[in-house]
Parts: sequence; structure tokens; C-alpha cells
Amino acid sequence: MSEQPTDLRETVRQRYAAAAVQVTEGGGSACCGPQPVEADVNFGAARYAADERAALPAEAVAASLGCGNPTAVAELREGERVLDLGSGGGIDVLLSARRVGPTGKAYGLDMTEEMLALALANAARAGATNVEFLKGAIEAIPLPASTIDVVVSNCVINLSVDKPAVFAETFRVLRPGGRIGVSDVVADDTLTPGQRAERGDYVGCIAGALSFAEYRAGLEAAGFTEVEITPTHPVADGLHSAVVRAVKPSGAAEESGSATAAGSCRGVSACCTSDEQAGDPSTTAASTTVVVVKAASGCGCQG
Repeated sequence: MSEQPTDLRETVRQRYAAAAVQVTEGGGSACCGPQPVEADVNFGAARYAADERAALPAEAVAASLGCGNPTAVAELREGERVLDLGSGGGIDVLLSARRVGPTGKAYGLDMTEEMLALALANAARAGATNVEFLKGAIEAIPLPASTIDVVVSNCVINLSVDKPAVFAETFRVLRPGGRIGVSDVVADDTLTPGQRAERGDYVGCIAGALSFAEYRAGLEAAGFTEVEITPTHPVADGLHSAVVRAVKPSGAAEESGSATAAGSCRGVSACCTSDEQAGDPSTTAASTTVVVVKAASGCGCQG
């Protein structure tokens, strides 16, 4: 693979920013609502049941680019706290919020300003009050340790340039006994990275896919147990959409010490960034949310 990690990350960001803009700009152009973002037949809103799509804002459905329906396999329960990695236009956050009810909460994490703006608008359209969207990278989750019951994600982990960090961060934010329910693209163990790249590009969720063995090893190295990887449908020759389940052992030690201890605020700088200064009128809704999270976790803005 010739592209460097930073270049790949920017390519992914641009792709999903463009998808969000397409949905946003097309939102009021037709009587029947926005046109869905163009995607392969193996990806998108068709992976959700008709009644689920009907209950959500059309813009959230149109922006769906995933390869499955993780909320359908995560067995969400009333009152749970859910985190969606790479939340995009918010479809899985909104579905999760409905399942966990008013006593639960659904967080969405995305690195793309345009997708975050779309997700916030979709949450307002849906009247969802138990949701929160955070700006950040899935390799450095801006939430305290042991605070989430379930982590879901829909065809996003394969896009990461540092998958061990994603698995480690997911393990960190889950409470002991917490679990993951992820849809992702997974390659046959016989395919080399070069062969995966021949079947599709990185931003198309193909070239960056882990093999079944690599995925299992990565989760187990992070500390997960009860790992299950079940293919659901093919997306390319030797590559599959798969449901990934795993559990953080109930006996796993929680991080000790205050949230401000070195390294415990992973991805959340205690120093104010330029758009987080108190009273800064240019602060976006997404960065405002990150400031709230910092304060709540004890990693508050200090400079």
C-alpha cells in the first residue's frame, strides 16, 4: 500500500465529508426527501429493516454507508450506555437510543465535521434527547474508562489506520462485562494484504480489511474474550460483511486513579484547543460537546 497513514486518514475524511454534504444539500431538493448516497449494493440503508428506516429521518437513512446493522445484533437493553464508533449521519445512534430508552444513552463518535453536523440535525429531527455526538478519532476515544456498556460500529474499523489502537480504546471505555456488536468487512485468511487491495480500495472498505484470524488476534490481544466473527454476506471475492461480537471480562481491572492521571484521558487534551476557549463564538456544536465530556471526565480544559 503506497499511501501513508495520514494520507489514508485524510482520504477517508474527504470521502465521508462529501457524502454528508451530498445528503445535506439534497435534503430539500425533492418532495420525497434526499437521495441516498451512492454505494455498492452490499452497503447502505438496505441492510436495515423497512420499519427501522421508516422510523428515522430520511437524511439519516440516506447517509447510511455501512455493511450491516450492528444494533440488530448487539442485543441492547433498556438503560444501557452505547457508543457508536464512526457514527456518520447518526442512523445507528438513533436506533440505539430507541432501544436503550430514556434511562439509557447513545453516543456517536466521528472525526468528520460535516457528518457530525448532519447527525446533530438528524437527532433534532427525530426528537432524540438521549443522544450525544462527539468529535474525535476512534483510535483515541474522548470518553473516560469503564463508562460504556456496549460499543457498536458499522463498517468503520476497517477504515482505521491503527486497528490495535481501536481495539485497545474500545476495551478501555467498556465497563467490565461490557461487550461489542460490530458489523465490519473481514477477509478470508488466505488473502494477502496485496490481494485484498486488488479487490477494492481502502476508502471502499476493502483494502484495509483484516482477515478473520487477524481480527480475532487483535481483539484477544486487547483483552477481549468470547470473540465470535460470523460472515453475513459477500462484498467482494474472498471478503465478507461480518458480525463481530466480543466481551470485556467481568474480572477486568478498572483503571485506578483520577481521570486526570497521565494517559487516562486518551484523546482528550486537558489544554484548551483554539475552538474550545471559553466564550469563543466560533465554537462548533461538536467541539462544545467535547468540552462537556472533558469536564465530566475530570479531563477539563485547564489552560
